[in-house]
Amino acid sequence: LARVGAPEDVANAVLFLASPMSNWITGTALVVDGGGLA
Repeated sequence: LARVGAPEDVANAVLFLASPMSNWITGTALVVDGGGLA
């Protein structure tokens, strides 16, 4: 995405995983790197 990641980027992922919206997600590694490993 042509920018360095910010703490908010990781925080948003953590908030999503802690929310009811992620109740069907199990056993995954969520990479928060802006597509750097793609």
